Amino acid sequence: MPFDSRSRMHTPFAPGLDLPPPFRAVALREVGDAFAHATRIAADAGAGTLVHVGRFDLAEFAVVLEPEEPLRTARRTLYAGLTALADALAVHAPPETPISFDWPDAVRIGGGLVGGARLAWPARAEEDVPPLWLVFGAVIRTIAMGGQDSGLRLSAALDEEGFDLGSDRLIAAFARHLMVTLDAWQQDGFGEVARGYLSRVAPEKGVHRDIDDNGDLLVRRVDKKVVERRPLAPALATPSWLDPATAGPLL
Repeated sequence: MPFDSRSRMHTPFAPGLDLPPPFRAVALREVGDAFAHATRIAADAGAGTLVHVGRFDLAEFAVVLEPEEPLRTARRTLYAGLTALADALAVHAPPETPISFDWPDAVRIGGGLVGGARLAWPARAEEDVPPLWLVFGAVIRTIAMGGQDSGLRLSAALDEEGFDLGSDRLIAAFARHLMVTLDAWQQDGFGEVARGYLSRVAPEKGVHRDIDDNGDLLVRRVDKKVVERRPLAPALATPSWLDPATAGPLL
């Protein structure tokens, strides 16, 4: 799942982020929506455009990609992006801090929800044709704002979990890990990406999980012959972790 380093970028670059080439940053003010903005400009801005929002309590960003495979398989980019995000978090995590996923899109640290990811593609894209663009977006709660009893472990923030990691450093680390993850996909196939993602989904006794070519989750139970299929595309329509009222992770 490589992306083309050639850009049609017409938006001014944003200072502050230490991004590797071919990423180019576009900064929005605190009231901006990185995912929505990246989706609007994706066709003109080109692959590698990374939109981020200057919020002190959240790391909010979205990156434009130009896949070379049909949409039906390119949606697996969600798993690659989440794997890269978890790897970026793991580098800066206190020792033995668990980082996990709720399928398909939520991120937990120490059992508490810190955020998640979204994926967008052109509205008229055909399943068997490479889409003109994909946008992978993510939001991670960096600072706890109160209103949640930490003992319930329903939500979490990086500062509560012992991370010394601001949004700029997290976004820059994500960009580097995304390049590594996409390169592994291109060179070795999607299997390595799938293993990285599934290793962070909470295990269940007697359950084996796989990711199908179209991104669906396949669940096999040792006591049943039928394979349960959980479709990815409809699951992406409503992010499981997102609070529409705050545009941030659920509390």
